[in-house]
Amino acid sequence: MTEEQIALGRRAVACKGWRFMGGMRVLDPIGPQPQRICDDDEGEASWRDDYWLPDLTDPATLGCLLALVREAHAVPFLQVSVKISREHGYQFDCHPHHRGQWVDSEAEALVAALEAAP
Repeated sequence: MTEEQIALGRRAVACKGWRFMGGMRVLDPIGPQPQRICDDDEGEASWRDDYWLPDLTDPATLGCLLALVREAHAVPFLQVSVKISREHGYQFDCHPHHRGQWVDSEAEALVAALEAAP
């Protein structure tokens, strides 16, 4: 994992609305092998340990993160749209509560939206 991925994963798990979900791929920042959480494992204390981080490059984990953002904002149809600028990179709008922040990735937009949740 890169330092940026570790930092973004730590931001995600620090959010009030965060929880590990079945289907997410998790990483130990010092270990080589990612693991997938099964539905039966969701409540396991081991996933709540400080060293486990979500793999925010994994499509299934991003889908779970989107579900957490929708839940945290109480907007079941919240979506992420993208605008691209050669100057700024990517702009993801998480409607209706989190708009207009220029970020480097969809994962960063979703983490920012989770951080902004009431």
